[in-house]
Amino acid sequence: MSAAAPTIGQDVWRPKYNPWLIAVVVALAAFMEVLDTSIANVALPYMAGNLGASNDQSTWVLTSYLVSNAIILPISGWLAGALGRKRFFMTCLTVFTVSSLLCGLAPSLGLLLLFRVLQGAGGGGLQPMAQAILADTFPPQQRGLAFALYGITAIMAPTIGPTLGGWITFNYSWRWIFFINLPVGLATWFLVRRFVEDPPYVSALKRAGIKLDYIGIALLTLGIGALQILLDKGQEDDWLGSQFITTLAIVATVCLITLVIWEWFQKAPIIDVRMFKSFNFASANLMMFTLGILLFSSLVLMPQFLQTLVGYTSELAGFALSAGGLVLLFEMPVMGKLTTKFQARYLIAFGWLALSIAMYYSTKRIDLQISFNAAVWLRIAQVIGLGFLFVPITLVAYIGIAPEKNNTVAGLVNFMRNMGSSVGTSLVTTLIARRAQYHQSILVGYARADNPNFQNSLNGLSRQLARLGLSAHEAHAQAYARIYRSVQAQAASLAYIDTFMVLAIGAAIMFFLAFLLKKNDPGGGGEIAAG
Repeated sequence: MSAAAPTIGQDVWRPKYNPWLIAVVVALAAFMEVLDTSIANVALPYMAGNLGASNDQSTWVLTSYLVSNAIILPISGWLAGALGRKRFFMTCLTVFTVSSLLCGLAPSLGLLLLFRVLQGAGGGGLQPMAQAILADTFPPQQRGLAFALYGITAIMAPTIGPTLGGWITFNYSWRWIFFINLPVGLATWFLVRRFVEDPPYVSALKRAGIKLDYIGIALLTLGIGALQILLDKGQEDDWLGSQFITTLAIVATVCLITLVIWEWFQKAPIIDVRMFKSFNFASANLMMFTLGILLFSSLVLMPQFLQTLVGYTSELAGFALSAGGLVLLFEMPVMGKLTTKFQARYLIAFGWLALSIAMYYSTKRIDLQISFNAAVWLRIAQVIGLGFLFVPITLVAYIGIAPEKNNTVAGLVNFMRNMGSSVGTSLVTTLIARRAQYHQSILVGYARADNPNFQNSLNGLSRQLARLGLSAHEAHAQAYARIYRSVQAQAASLAYIDTFMVLAIGAAIMFFLAFLLKKNDPGGGGEIAAG
């Protein structure tokens, strides 16, 4: 277990311990953090009731975590260089675990929000550092398999989060969704301390010292914070119809544009924006952003459709999605092996094509009469493409990148996926609301007094209700109400179809972009193919 791999040349570094042992340890930390981005969703009403807050106020429990998380993600590479990656990783674990305990003990909403900010900040470094550690721990030809293990945590955790959170909250208390992090966090901290080590280039960066960029940190904090709150609260506050959201949009735009310009000319930037000059790196980040949109959009759309329009309980909707999770669990290791046989860009192209077809198929299969089995198979179709994307896109992001940039690559790639998830959630909730209003306005136009079909339906339903004992007036009013509810359901169903079509088009665009990525040597992981 502790035998070191033989070194080949001066520049090759290998860890002292078995790489797969290290992979399991860091993946466990990443899984715990990703789980916390979604596990609290279903517990919000219980938190609000227990802490004497409104439901609207309780949503800040999610927003506060996402804001601090999003701020730390892109600068995690810089922080790892300043502190040392292992020390930074262990610090994040400490902050995350201690703040989880404080969240569980919080006596008021205000303190809970404060502790969630700390938890999000601690969690922000866990995902990218886990990925960077894997990139350095495994030789290039085995990176695909290592990233497959990481991909299981990144994709499975959000899938099981709501179901696990609902079960814990219903059977115990919402506080236990935070307390369960304690044993995992403590065990992971000791395992990281024992088995993880920094490669020589990380130690060299730390010794060289890094200048603190106060202006860059301030611009990043304001810009990303405003953007995250805007995405989370935009639909709720009617977007630019709200002065608060408009102000956030202006602040986010000005700060982020200024940040890019400022960081471009810095010798030691907190975010190395010059890396985006590489078309391959920029394309990989765009694809990871789009993957975040599609992954979380489908995670929002399917259970929401099944619960609000088909009448499923949250538990039953969770079961309908669970088969897709099992498919991904099987698919990820296979995908890791395929990256050693085929060029990553071809696997990515197939993944986008499969995802586009699945989203288009969803537009044909979604209806108010969908059966449980049909919903299960539809979800399976939606996730097959996802399994072909996460691992090879992550692999492509490292093509042609020097090892000392691995921390930065991991931070930016994970940041783009997380921002994609926020944009995706915001996008689908807005699209469903707006398109449902549009379709309702069209359908209501058919419910006119001079429309014989409408009158026949209304009179037939009124007679049915009258036979059940209602008066003529009550039966007529009840018939109108039922028809209107039916119109609303049909309009909402059409809105879901429109949203799936938008996702299908987005995936199709990424399919064509995949062929512009650099060739890689399947046996060499992140190495550029010769010729």
